[in-house]
Amino acid sequence: MKKEKCSLEEKQREKGEEIRSLSEAAEFLKVSKSSVYKLTSAKKIPHFVPGGKRIYFKKSDLEDWVFKNRIPPNSEFEADAESYLCQTFKKSNNE
Repeated sequence: MKKEKCSLEEKQREKGEEIRSLSEAAEFLKVSKSSVYKLTSAKKIPHFVPGGKRIYFKKSDLEDWVFKNRIPPNSEFEADAESYLCQTFKKSNNE
C-alpha cells in the first residue's frame, strides 16, 4: 500500500485553520507587504517564523487583529458618557 503525501494546504483544512503567507496576509489586510513586515518586526501582529526565515499567519489571528482595536462611533461614546454621568449623579445623591 502506497502512502500519499498530504499537502500543507490539505493538512490545514483538516485542522480547520488556514495559514497565510506574507503576501497573502498583505492581500487579506489590503496593505503592502512592507506594511506587514513593519507590523511583524514591531511585534504588533501575531505571526510565526518556523525555521527563522519565512513568515506565516493564521487567518483567525489576522481577523482577530483587525477587529481588536475597535473605535466606537461618537453616538456610542456619548451614550456611554451619559450613562456614566447618571450613575455618578445617583451615587452622589444617595450619600
